[in-house]
Amino acid sequence: MKIPFVDLTRQHLPILDSLTESFEKAIKDSSFIMGEGVSSFEESFASFCGAERCVGVGNGTDALVLILRALGVGDGDEVITVPNSFIATTEAITATGARPVFVDVDPDSFNIDPMKIEAAITDKTKALIPVHLYGQPADMRAIMDIALRHGLKVIEDSAQAHGAEYDGKRTGSLGHAAAFSFYPGKNLGCLGDGGAVVTSDSDLAERVAMLRNHGRREKYLHDLEGVNSRLDTIQAIFLSKKLEYLDRWNDQRIDAASLYGDLLADIDGIKLPVESDKVRHVYHLYVVRAKRRDELAAYLKGMGVSTGIHYPVPLHLQPAYGWMGHKNGDFPVAEGMAGDILSLPIFPGVKEEEQAYVAEKIKAFYN
Repeated sequence: MKIPFVDLTRQHLPILDSLTESFEKAIKDSSFIMGEGVSSFEESFASFCGAERCVGVGNGTDALVLILRALGVGDGDEVITVPNSFIATTEAITATGARPVFVDVDPDSFNIDPMKIEAAITDKTKALIPVHLYGQPADMRAIMDIALRHGLKVIEDSAQAHGAEYDGKRTGSLGHAAAFSFYPGKNLGCLGDGGAVVTSDSDLAERVAMLRNHGRREKYLHDLEGVNSRLDTIQAIFLSKKLEYLDRWNDQRIDAASLYGDLLADIDGIKLPVESDKVRHVYHLYVVRAKRRDELAAYLKGMGVSTGIHYPVPLHLQPAYGWMGHKNGDFPVAEGMAGDILSLPIFPGVKEEEQAYVAEKIKAFYN
């Protein structure tokens, strides 16, 4: 049996007629940049997140950059985040001229450890970027309390957490602003690239809206220098259609995660994900910790099972950040994770028999 790591056709084929209809309408309207479909999606997604505003942008990385710029983060500033994220998180920080400052993570949730944040705060710190890793929100109550005490802004990196909840509130409404990616494999994905900034701060939203569109409020009148990072109208209308299905797709991910929990519970050598009782984890990825991880991944590949590692090298040890002077041992929890985490196939439409096959092969490997 061949088990893909992700199969987007199982999401798209059942709604193909609706997507095709939307595409045909966009062709007829011929309003491909900042068209009505963009503002319509922005309103819908803001409402979905429980926030006042959504500003569609070119991708999730730009969403982070534009939030930081809109908050005035720049040269000489510091922004605290985690070392176990995709490099986009730190690329966004350095793009403004600021410096990333890493804090180690909680060994259960894999998210930033609030107990370690305050030791990293200096008089140069301007913001915190907690990453809602793999679809599980960080401990936002503790993080916001710290931010309030120190006068810091909190930017949710929600690239993997569309529709996730913390204390009954959705990501996007938990910090001062949130950055979403709509890369095709995300829980809510484009048929290309895209991103969004979500916030209830109207001034911040207006500044981001100008920055994404060459720093202007109206054509040929530029209040400041911005960039060209606009969500395409066609992608926005696809997202609007897919947003209608997001909750049920997330429910399918949660059900699949529960089934994995049952199937893998008694395997010596596997540690299952730990879900906080405060959250609704939407399982963008299902990540276990596995003894002899690389051997297991190779074995599964030979058995037709595709897996992933998110992420094999922590950011502080990436060659791109050699200038920061970090070394092995600086963030031991994140480093330990990098050596044994393994992402198993999970996506809307994954079949129970496919998950049973994955579990069977994992059992066979350890036995």
